[in-house]
Amino acid sequence: MSRSTAEAPVILSCGDPAGVGPELAVKAWEALGAALPFVWIGDPAHLPRGTKLREIDHPAEAMTQAGNGLCVLPHAFPSAALPGEPNLENAQAVIDVIARGVALVMRGEGLALTTAPINKRVLKDGAGFSFPGHTEYLAHLAGGAKVVMMLASERVTPPCRVVPATIHIALRDVPTAFTPDLLRETVRITSEGLRRDFGLENPRLAVAGLNPHAGEGGAMGREEMEWIGAVVESLRKEGYAVTGPLPPDTMFHPAARARYDGAICSYHDQALIPIKTLDFDGGVNVTLGLPFVRTSPDHGTAYDIAGTGKASPASLISALKMAQKMGAARRG
Repeated sequence: MSRSTAEAPVILSCGDPAGVGPELAVKAWEALGAALPFVWIGDPAHLPRGTKLREIDHPAEAMTQAGNGLCVLPHAFPSAALPGEPNLENAQAVIDVIARGVALVMRGEGLALTTAPINKRVLKDGAGFSFPGHTEYLAHLAGGAKVVMMLASERVTPPCRVVPATIHIALRDVPTAFTPDLLRETVRITSEGLRRDFGLENPRLAVAGLNPHAGEGGAMGREEMEWIGAVVESLRKEGYAVTGPLPPDTMFHPAARARYDGAICSYHDQALIPIKTLDFDGGVNVTLGLPFVRTSPDHGTAYDIAGTGKASPASLISALKMAQKMGAARRG
């Protein structure tokens, strides 16, 4: 990534224009103003009527113009956007906006990328989108980078950061998918990401057991005894500050979180239930392992409330703040 730009704004992709993304971008600008310059890429016609905006030609303009309106890099879409009514005709443009945002941050013209929610089925049906989601597409654009998904909240004390080693698969498939190689890769990527993007010199990681009570000595499952403990020990010998396997049900109260910087969990709900309980509105989705910083709000398109004004910008605001902080840490 180029370091030629001394200062740069966060880039915010529009996401599905029929969802809450456009209105939340406006709410985020109203809350942040010039304090956190960011650029929204999308069709200005998709923003709520009466939006105070400023169309720009280059992201750098946002560094001085952010206080004068939502800074917009215009990107033409073929159709109008009706809140709550996804339009297949706009699918390719949504994908193109993501790629454009990645190109900007890869060139150093953006400090980091924050992505508004997309609907994967709409992109698949409307444009043949072949990726399971944002994360996989971003990894593809980055040349096939190995990545992990982290959900993080720094609004709670101590901070809560969780990484599910397996993500969107059925629970019955987890014991097969959660392998020694996957655990090793997840720990390594997470440790490097926390070091590079969060400024933690030697990140402390806690590995959750797969089974209740971390197997309780084999009475409730043997994975912890047969290989998880051995992998953790081998990683410690490599120099990683990692502990476990720990009982998942006692890992997330404040005193326990104070003992680690990130939790490695074996499956989706084991990781996401704690953070959504602790900070439902302010959690941030972070992709670690990319050659650029990427965050997103931890919610979907919310078609059911799009256009009603009910959507909270808290998660998007947290995502933008975290993107700025991570981008600054990476640039040193």
